[in-house]
Amino acid sequence: MELLLNKEKCTGCQICIDACPFSALFMKEGYPEATEECRLCGLCIKSCPEGALSLPEELKKKKRPIKKARDIWIYAEHRDGKLARVSLELLGKGRKLADKLGQKLVAILLGYQVETLASGLTDYGADIVYVIDHPELDTFNEKHYGAVLISLLKKHCPNIFLALATPRGRSLIPQIAAELETGLTADCTDLDINPETGLLLQTRPAFGGNIMAIITCPDHRPQMATVRPHIFPKPQPIPGHKGKIIRLEMETELPDNVKVKSFIKTDVKESNLIEADVIIGVGRGIKGPENLKMIEELASLLNASIGGSRAVVDAGWLPSRCQIGQTGVTVSPKLYIACGISGAIQHIVGIQSAKTIVAINKDPDAPIFNVANYGIVADMFEFIPKLIEEIKKSKGELT
Repeated sequence: MELLLNKEKCTGCQICIDACPFSALFMKEGYPEATEECRLCGLCIKSCPEGALSLPEELKKKKRPIKKARDIWIYAEHRDGKLARVSLELLGKGRKLADKLGQKLVAILLGYQVETLASGLTDYGADIVYVIDHPELDTFNEKHYGAVLISLLKKHCPNIFLALATPRGRSLIPQIAAELETGLTADCTDLDINPETGLLLQTRPAFGGNIMAIITCPDHRPQMATVRPHIFPKPQPIPGHKGKIIRLEMETELPDNVKVKSFIKTDVKESNLIEADVIIGVGRGIKGPENLKMIEELASLLNASIGGSRAVVDAGWLPSRCQIGQTGVTVSPKLYIACGISGAIQHIVGIQSAKTIVAINKDPDAPIFNVANYGIVADMFEFIPKLIEEIKKSKGELT
């Protein structure tokens, strides 16, 4: 499928070439021509002052009917017979978005013997919960879950569809966006509604985390986004809120090209990092893995988990499951102690939900101090041993 050009209208101004973000247009015999890099994104069409460029009719017809699109849908995750806390966080944000639009909040619950969980979703603001409870959905299979969700979304055409940027969400949601031929903003750190257009404002780090981009999807539905866990606070149940629980029969034919034989739970402590009340984060300032013993001693005294910046993980001083930040995990502890962390935006994204941040860094201009509740300008190799000593004294371990 190729970009269409009306040569009678084209003046050869080359504005479209400058507008292409993929450098996919070049001039040939006085007219623009697209290479294989063209994504048919339409930016060149909007930039052309003469209206000489257009999309093929087949592509135009594939747009979802925007006027019919309505309501905010959320895919609710569950683990071991319980709703995932992060799903409730997303539900709380979805409730606020739905109220701004004056639309309903709909949750989708897939699995086997999960119908009892539906009331938990209505308690936190869902107006409707669609439940598909079937033995073939007992084990998570991204192809099976994807087929069911695609069928539902095509039938109901929601305005907005949100999911979590968990391992499940990251494997499941992109295939749905591709099948529905709509946009997807991954790993969002904030969501809001434009009061003038009603469009979903999707905020996420861009260009390596150096800027925060606000992305919209004006031409396709549903507007889709995945959200990093622990970005939003867990809401309180809404007293007196009543929602409908609707059980649907599974009518979708499930693909058989992917089979899940079993899930093996690994004996790792990542879940402790995500759920920890106290976390000590270490950065490049720790200088080497041999200095982690000092941090481990402090963590033991505070009953804390240990995480790290990307630099520490890339250096092999901590395993990848301990990485906090844009490309790691997002945490929301009551106390986060940053030791030798400069405070790059990529790391800040992962700790912005922490209740209290204490930063220890010998550089008074370190960006981490801009987000810290308490800043300690000191050499961590002098300060932390003294802190350990004082904690031991308070516990009676030293006399």
